[in-house]
Amino acid sequence: MFLAFVIFPVIMAAYYGFYRWKGFGPPTDFVGLDNYLAIFQDSTFHDALLHNGFIVVMSLVLQGPAAIALALLLNQRMRGRSVVRVLIFVPYVISEVIVGTGWSLMLRTTGSINALLENVGLDALTADWLADPDIAIWSLMIIITWKYIGFAVILFLAGLQSIPEELFEAAAIDGASYWQIQRRITLPLLGPTIRIWAFLSIIGSLQLFALVYIIWGQYVAATAGTSTMATYMVVNGRNAANYGFGNAVAVVLFLISMVIALVYQRYVLRRDTEGALTEGKKR
Repeated sequence: MFLAFVIFPVIMAAYYGFYRWKGFGPPTDFVGLDNYLAIFQDSTFHDALLHNGFIVVMSLVLQGPAAIALALLLNQRMRGRSVVRVLIFVPYVISEVIVGTGWSLMLRTTGSINALLENVGLDALTADWLADPDIAIWSLMIIITWKYIGFAVILFLAGLQSIPEELFEAAAIDGASYWQIQRRITLPLLGPTIRIWAFLSIIGSLQLFALVYIIWGQYVAATAGTSTMATYMVVNGRNAANYGFGNAVAVVLFLISMVIALVYQRYVLRRDTEGALTEGKKR
């Protein structure tokens, strides 16, 4: 199954990437490395790569601390805790088509966000949230954070549940304050969960497509500064009927993601995997 649905498509994408191919019939117009050279010489791809890098960093910076704070709050016994957990998780399970369509309607110049600001007397804060290059990328980050923070919260809550309660009780008996307990006990023991979430967030940010394509479309994303490598692939590959070039972009995206994943596993997740593997170790 893995060979058929993962390895074989990657090999075929690399093969088609050496051709100028319209998507039907066997590829015959061999161009060698021209498609790959064109990718790295295209400033539009450079911009998309930078946007992906920005999304990767800001997703970690915005979602991580906020998700940890919410998880610590929701891990306490409080009235309505289950309802709040569901409400936070709901955006994650909503279809990206629905999320993208709803936010695009709210954030347009005549949408509800600007209308709300005008009604409360904050006309100076109204803006073109989707087309202004200085604002659009931050609008995207707000949408991404709203949609995916629920997954991080649920993941951190699961990690918190695995921490023995006796550790907190012993620390409290020794006179540790709440914040000392969180810093010295909770966060270190939550470390493996945080690192796994960060890995998933990085890979997801590199492959971001649906929200950008639905909200900004194939033309506005590049001018608004929200294009990604995935939208670049679709716009310049499938939509341009240049499937050979699109496959070459897919291979480049795959290689970038794979290198980052391998480096992350080697230097960040190594302590967790080594801790889980006990066979073959000398005593």
